[in-house]
Amino acid sequence: MTLILGIDPGSRATGFGIIESVGNRLKYVASGCIRPDLGEHPQRLKEIFRGISEVVEQYSPEECAIEEVFLGKSVSSALKLGQARGSAMVACLHLDLPVAEYTPRTVKQSVTGSGAADKTQVQHMVKVLLGLQGRLQADAADALAIAVCHANTRQSLIKVASARNFSRGRFHR
Repeated sequence: MTLILGIDPGSRATGFGIIESVGNRLKYVASGCIRPDLGEHPQRLKEIFRGISEVVEQYSPEECAIEEVFLGKSVSSALKLGQARGSAMVACLHLDLPVAEYTPRTVKQSVTGSGAADKTQVQHMVKVLLGLQGRLQADAADALAIAVCHANTRQSLIKVASARNFSRGRFHR
């Protein structure tokens, strides 16, 4: 069993989602959003750091996955997003939590089967994969999708490693 924290960074709302991964089975644990006050940007970064730190301390995940920054229309927005992402990453690393990074396209591909899926498709598949009912906050759903992507990637790597060990005569029970 592995608890995985997914983070969808943002300077106005940072989503988080925690899932439990046991083999191919995924189970929802928690999700939410950290919404810093709309004050000065450095203060918002501090609130993101504090919020992610509290989530890590409360749930004790073993691994973290975070979405990489994509370049939008505004360089200024991309820089602020990168800073929010850095704040969340440092909170995890400060608490000795390993961090994996995934592109938005990789997350969409992993969850929906299409790297070009829209937010609605991602939210729907997250609910289906985790057996959730009702409405999910968009940022929390994205964070859960990142955690699911990480769980799927981990499982694929475990299968590949097992196959290599088996083919080299290293398979032991």
